Amino acid sequence: MGQKGTLTRIWARRGTRPRAPRDTRYESAYIFGAVCPARQTGAGIVMPHANADALNEHLAVISRHIACGSHAALILDGAGWHTARKLVIPANITLIHLPPYAPELNPVENIWEYLRKNYLALRVHKNYNAIVEASCRAWSSLMAMPNQIASIANRDWANVS
Repeated sequence: MGQKGTLTRIWARRGTRPRAPRDTRYESAYIFGAVCPARQTGAGIVMPHANADALNEHLAVISRHIACGSHAALILDGAGWHTARKLVIPANITLIHLPPYAPELNPVENIWEYLRKNYLALRVHKNYNAIVEASCRAWSSLMAMPNQIASIANRDWANVS
């Protein structure tokens, strides 16, 4: 999430080219988020960098949000910081690494798409603090809609009975 931003589809009259804001600066922040569709909740933080240290902070946040006596299976893609040797994995979390080039298997990818389409695209941010504020506001807005979390992230193949 940042000044470079992303474009998304918008409604427009056929044959027209609607104007959309686009920032070409490169300052950004990273939303680290995890959701539990069964409990319709999630845990997230906004960090200045995407690296193993940031993921360690995120794992600690997730660990604190796991129901007492429960264990979380966290699905991760092949990002370098997801497999770093210096990760500190809490006892109540198991990391499940997806095969390469299979982002469609990761339910949180749909969360990022939803946030971009509904909160983060077509924006120009004044500075880094505005980027962080917009990221936090987007995540908090989604967390305030438990049914939406379940709808976006639920996968039949991932349910455990």
